[in-house]
Formats: sequence, structure tokens, C-alpha cells
Amino acid sequence: MSLHSTAASLVTLASGEGGEHGGNHESLNPYLTGGGALLALLLLLWITTRFNRDR
Repeated sequence: MSLHSTAASLVTLASGEGGEHGGNHESLNPYLTGGGALLALLLLLWITTRFNRDR
């Protein structure tokens, strides 16, 4: 097998062609997921800074 045919078969396999779904789930909104992750990290940062105060 050549490198080109191997890469082409991997892309076809990863893209999900021939399956019933296109690979992206309808309920997963990337902006909502990223915003939730950012909010969680900011909350953890705020909690960490509260416990790390110099007295």
C-alpha cells in the first residue's frame, strides 16, 4: 500500500462515510461546550485564588 492510498482510506474511515451519522452530534454545540469549559476553569481559578491569599 502506498502512503497516498493509506491516507485516503484513513480519511474515509474517520469521516464516517457510509454510516448513518456525519460525525457531528446535533446536541453538541461547540460554543456552549467551550463556554461551559471556560466558566468552569474561571470558577476553579477564583476558588484557588481565594484559598491562596497571603494572610
